[in-house]
Amino acid sequence: MADNVGSKVTYFLVGLGVGAFVGILFAPKSGEETRDILLKKADEGKDYAQRKARELRERADELIERGKEVAVRQKDSIAAAVEGAREAYRREAKS
Repeated sequence: MADNVGSKVTYFLVGLGVGAFVGILFAPKSGEETRDILLKKADEGKDYAQRKARELRERADELIERGKEVAVRQKDSIAAAVEGAREAYRREAKS
């Protein structure tokens, strides 16, 4: 799933670069105006990438926490099963 999001971000950034290049070639504006636009778009792309990275980090943290909870539940379940087996063995040994 993370690969899917990562590839989308990559495609976005490549598209941003291609769009900027094509914009420069056909720009009816002066060089200074074009540079300002490119800087603004680059900042937008950077902000987008940072936002997506933050979202992915938060998602990963949530998944890690869920995994820890499942591991603790499984550990408790196994411990209870082992204790039950010990008790059954002790009862059988006494008989």
